[in-house]
Amino acid sequence: MKVVYPICCGVDVHKTFLVATLITSQGITPHYSKKRFSTFNNSILAFKQWLIENNCFDVCMESTGKYWVPIYNLLEDTIRITVANPKWVRAVKGSKDDTKDSKWIGDLFRLGLVPGSFIPSKPVRILREYTRYRSKLVSCRSSEKNRFQNAFTVCNVALDAVVSDMFGKSASHITDYLISSDSFDPEYCSSLLQKSLKKKADTVVESIEGYQMTREQKERIIIVRSHLEFVNQAIAQLDEKLDKMVAPYESAIILLRTIPGVDRASAITIISEIGTDMSQFATSKRLCCWAGLMPGNNESAGKKKSVRITRAGVYLKPALVQVAHAAVKSNLSPYYRVKYEHISKRRGKKRAIIAIARMILTAIYHMFTTGELFNPSDYYKIDMPQEMQFKQKENAIKQATKLLISYGLIKSTDISAA
Repeated sequence: MKVVYPICCGVDVHKTFLVATLITSQGITPHYSKKRFSTFNNSILAFKQWLIENNCFDVCMESTGKYWVPIYNLLEDTIRITVANPKWVRAVKGSKDDTKDSKWIGDLFRLGLVPGSFIPSKPVRILREYTRYRSKLVSCRSSEKNRFQNAFTVCNVALDAVVSDMFGKSASHITDYLISSDSFDPEYCSSLLQKSLKKKADTVVESIEGYQMTREQKERIIIVRSHLEFVNQAIAQLDEKLDKMVAPYESAIILLRTIPGVDRASAITIISEIGTDMSQFATSKRLCCWAGLMPGNNESAGKKKSVRITRAGVYLKPALVQVAHAAVKSNLSPYYRVKYEHISKRRGKKRAIIAIARMILTAIYHMFTTGELFNPSDYYKIDMPQEMQFKQKENAIKQATKLLISYGLIKSTDISAA
């Protein structure tokens, strides 16, 4: 096999130390030099100096948890680093230890057999930390809301069966009254209702009467509510910080918001995951594969097996699926709704929504590459009335027929006979 990197280094990273194997090619035979370093900053800098002294500027290491990040931070300004997915550098069974792992990674990398993972620039990585933390807080907020609602359910309060939102104004006034008061006054409870809920006053009272709530249960509800308020404040602080951090990407956010279903929060999440430089990905298919939106390719003996999508894109994929759901329900543009309906009839709703998410990501790739607004080539077919679509099809058939006649593939007499 052809040697791609004559001088390279394979690194096996652990929490407290790393094992590096420097490979230099003397003709056909490689020469190995192993060394062990600590993962403290001064030791990583010594490792960097050791690489520079040996004229090695190509390094490959396995993406082990977050242990590779400190090494990447200190080496990225000088060394070309390839962060490999563990499944591509898995050692052969029966020949695995710390020293052999680094040698195996180096051997594979030396022959160009290790595809590198996408690592965005440092500003995008920092932005990604904020957006991912925000998504965790949003999930935490949803969990706390469920706990708050369930706390009333186990106390025989069926208010959630009557109101549409347990955290609306009317429902909040009633829950505050139930927590703070030792008795229940139906008339006062009815006076707390606002707008359309006044019509359901009798039903609301029936859902609460006879409830049982001890002092300890009230204290637990207060704790849950205070934590929920704290999480809401943290999300608000993150949103303020994100607005300042995304100032350099404001034009990209405006560009993404031309896509149906993409709001500002979704645009920030997408930019934090893939950045704005699409040169990292050779094609839009590579980007979709990295995001986990490509069907699997598992075929043997002429039989196609599982075509399930991969588990990649843990944060990007849910964001795109959320955008896809908003796009197919959008009243402003029927583009993705029409495509979703066509696909869901044949493949089902779940596969259809993944297909829409992949279409959106493909559009994002080309929009970032060309700088153009969202304007698909088949957009006119969606917004065009059906009569006009038939005329367009007739014109397309006539043009295709003329071309076939001009090339001598068919005769005009054959068309008249048909």
